[in-house]
Amino acid sequence: MTKDVIALTQRMPDPWSMLAGLLSGGPDKLVDTTGEGAVVRLCDGEGRPLVSVEAPLLVQVAGEAERLLGATPPPVPYWWTEARATTGVEEAERLAGTFAARLATLADGSAWPPEAARSLAVVKTEGVSVAPAPAAAQPTVDVLTDKVAVVIQDRPVVAMTAWLQDAFRTAAHAELGLQIVTPPGTTLSPAVRDSLSNWPSRWVLRDEREGYYDGLTGAVLRWQEGMFAPVVAADATPDDPRTPVAASYQEVTDTGERQLAVTFRTVHPADDRLVLGGALESIWRELTGEPPAGWGTAEPANLPWSPRQITDLAYERAPEPTWFVVVGSPGRPGLATVRISRTKAGVEEHTTLAFGYGPEEEPPVDALPRAAELLATRHRLQSMLVQLRKARRDLAVPPRFEGPGVPLAFALGAEEVRQMPDDRARRTPLSQQPVPLGPKTRPALYYPLPGDPSDLSGWQDFERLMRHLKGA
Repeated sequence: MTKDVIALTQRMPDPWSMLAGLLSGGPDKLVDTTGEGAVVRLCDGEGRPLVSVEAPLLVQVAGEAERLLGATPPPVPYWWTEARATTGVEEAERLAGTFAARLATLADGSAWPPEAARSLAVVKTEGVSVAPAPAAAQPTVDVLTDKVAVVIQDRPVVAMTAWLQDAFRTAAHAELGLQIVTPPGTTLSPAVRDSLSNWPSRWVLRDEREGYYDGLTGAVLRWQEGMFAPVVAADATPDDPRTPVAASYQEVTDTGERQLAVTFRTVHPADDRLVLGGALESIWRELTGEPPAGWGTAEPANLPWSPRQITDLAYERAPEPTWFVVVGSPGRPGLATVRISRTKAGVEEHTTLAFGYGPEEEPPVDALPRAAELLATRHRLQSMLVQLRKARRDLAVPPRFEGPGVPLAFALGAEEVRQMPDDRARRTPLSQQPVPLGPKTRPALYYPLPGDPSDLSGWQDFERLMRHLKGA
């Protein structure tokens, strides 16, 4: 299994500290770089990587090590340095642990997981070699076939790290699926879950009873024809190709925790004065009373919240799209992913946002109309959907059935309302009429959905509304 070891240090690892860590395999160990120098690798005698070390990352956002690792880091700001050992080589795992232990000792910090970084001694690796390319050519990928790239992760939360982003990107360019294999008890960051929607990409859980199952659907899996694929049930037919569902996936308990999920899209004219991220900050403040805490182009989110920096990054990457993750303060769990792209309509921001609430906390449902009005009047809202879900307060995605959310409201931007023929947007089949937002001469519309949050009847209202708006 691939092993990730992370050093969390108060001081930036200087060149001498990094050198001391890299000498954990002895002075004759081969070292090279990749990723335009951003990744340093300790290699075997054939030049294949045993351990890959990413450049230290300065984390200026509180709560990220706790959220992703369950670890206690130094006070912010601190430095996050990842070392990734190559699959199935015990000496490589020990090398990564010793590297992190030395770095933590010299730069005043700690290593995660603690049990992997207990020794500072040189690791003997004479005669050790690793798999040849292509499996070892990409440090994040553990198994590569003509159908999928397989990544084995042993972390409490599988996050959208720079490593994993690179694996998704590499697999997509090769027209392969990405399958992430984890032990029981692991959860996903929402940022990773949203990237596993394309077949044959999936989250694969090891399970004592079933062997393997899909953590997002519960389908029992087997390694078949070069990838993990669902097992066909004994009573399946061509018309009903059912697959068994793992018992572990069905072990659900209602903790009373909930999530308020908001998905919205805004479209701005391409203008030199445009500042991105304002829509997300407006709705975040309206629903929590505070702005987002931080953002980053990967997890951990390492930068303090700054719409100006986000705008500058998107401008530099244009016309290519920009993706980033946004997090809230530890006291109010919140996470958003934002994709900025340049289209014929202008500059589009597609945002998926969720806040977590405990059994004794009430989601601010009453603030939703005001939040929608802010988006419509100040940030050129195109559409917005709000749902309430029975799901974890910490926003982590468990390998258990959580069920769909219940739609609470839908909003349509002023331009979309204006373009709809026959005044269709104002005449709906719902018992509650839409609420105008903004100027009376050119309003956006907010549609309260009267479905009961305790069941799925809200989806029936939402589907009726969508059919109506589309003219069906």
